Amino acid sequence: MPDLSAFPITARWPARHPDRIQLYSLNTPNGVKVSIMLEETGLAYEPHLVDIMRDENRTPEFLSLNPNGKIPAIIDPDGPGGEPLGLFESGAILLYLADKSGMFLSSDPVLRWETIQWVFFQMASIGPMFGQVGFFHKFAGREYEDKRPLNRYVDESRRLLGVLEARLDERPWLMGEDYSIADIATLGWVRNLVGFYEARDLVHFDELSNVPAWLERGLARPAVERGLLIPGRG
Repeated sequence: MPDLSAFPITARWPARHPDRIQLYSLNTPNGVKVSIMLEETGLAYEPHLVDIMRDENRTPEFLSLNPNGKIPAIIDPDGPGGEPLGLFESGAILLYLADKSGMFLSSDPVLRWETIQWVFFQMASIGPMFGQVGFFHKFAGREYEDKRPLNRYVDESRRLLGVLEARLDERPWLMGEDYSIADIATLGWVRNLVGFYEARDLVHFDELSNVPAWLERGLARPAVERGLLIPGRG
């Protein structure tokens, strides 16, 4: 049985199944990337809810695994060379799980790097811009009298949706016929933008055709349906 005692996070979130991947997360757009990927691959894992509304991500135990204090993070008890490995950053975790499982990332070098570039597109652009729309449209930023920040992020989000719309022209998935970690990285953010952030009309989402159809296809996948609810609040 793997010994995870070297990871202080396990003192606060004990592993009942230390032979499984330990997931420390919440079902935010970044968090669900990893829960969806784990559900899609069938890799054995144990989820632990990290309540960011209670600043559990700022505790010493969580910071010992991710010093940046963001979810998700994982410990794989069977990492490279059979040794436990801790990882943070959702994009890095997706790449790691794709390599570990041999799924959702092509072994063809060209297709592999094209897929990675779309994961980076989500990490660098989709996530930060959509998140700012959420802040300025639904959360504390909505009280700001100056609407220039909101307008700036709405305009940029509309532009990014246009990039996705063009990419998905005559493609069911971002990489064509094959569903990949690029789709897994992006689905939760688009879903949040038009759902939880209540920005559907703001970004003119229904003027698009390819992105809504892609989102519907993705959300219909059973593993996505499950992953969106993990970790559950009990």
